[in-house]
Amino acid sequence: MTEPAADTGWAIIDSMRRGEWGHRLEDLYGVSRSGIIRTAELRQWGVSNSAIDARCRPGGPWQRILPGVVMLGNGHPTARQRAVAAIVLSGQNAVLTGRAALHEYGYGTSYSGDAHVLIATHRRVQSTGFVLVERTTRLPVPVTRNGLPCAPLPRALLDAARRCRTLDSTRSLIAEVIQRGEVSVAELIAELDSGSGRGAALPRTVLREVSADIHSVSEAEARRLWLRSGLPRMVFNRKIVDADRQFIAMPDGWIDDVAFAWDIDSLDWHLAPKAYKSTVERRTRMQNHGIIVLPTLPSAVRDDPDRVIADLRSHYQLASSRPRPEVRMLRAPG
Repeated sequence: MTEPAADTGWAIIDSMRRGEWGHRLEDLYGVSRSGIIRTAELRQWGVSNSAIDARCRPGGPWQRILPGVVMLGNGHPTARQRAVAAIVLSGQNAVLTGRAALHEYGYGTSYSGDAHVLIATHRRVQSTGFVLVERTTRLPVPVTRNGLPCAPLPRALLDAARRCRTLDSTRSLIAEVIQRGEVSVAELIAELDSGSGRGAALPRTVLREVSADIHSVSEAEARRLWLRSGLPRMVFNRKIVDADRQFIAMPDGWIDDVAFAWDIDSLDWHLAPKAYKSTVERRTRMQNHGIIVLPTLPSAVRDDPDRVIADLRSHYQLASSRPRPEVRMLRAPG
């Protein structure tokens, strides 16, 4: 909570305690957190119950955002204000987790504004409104993000992933965080193994895919098509080098016996349209070294799988019909 400046702070506090808060609304906001404050604190600063009730009536300048929690404004609460309100409601040692915590870490997940909070098992706070309160024997040591106590990134991510309803949404969520390199697959697997089995099936499937170098929703769907195609073994996201061990590319899929590369366009994974230029340059390098390349749009993988399987088979036959170029696949790390 923001404190008043040292030289004037006590005078402000004393005046508000004498019931003069109506002349110092900006100071009242200053002792709140992003405009969020408990009704008990308002009473401490001299605001009577009747004044709180009057200001929180429909059309009034304030609103009761949660039981015992007031927002000093009448607009729609921001994601930040909802997160603060959840922590204020949940009290001492509460920890923000899930998508609300990911939002504080700076991830652009599809955050609805609902807040998931962890508390110790002996606490009696209940879920209400947009706040999901979860009691846990594994209350993490919080990481302070923007002044809020947040679960460490692996815990926050998996708490969000456990509540995903589809495999694709779970993949997208986990891929977004792993891509930045701020958490490893090993850390996520360790966190998943140490927690409850509830909701763990989808994240565990995705982590197995990522361990096998499947990096996106489209690539995971593509792997299923390759399995249906009946073609020889395909590996994913392996580095390809020339005869002098100079790097050529790292295609999404690779059949080594005929030097056949499969490239899945996926701007969601590469994160920026400028990646298209590097994609074109990568394919040109592969073709210059004699590699047969099949480019495929994610929409085709999703909407026209039979045609994609036919393309895979025809390009494999084309690759089989010419001498294999002098290129090598490097082993996966570890």
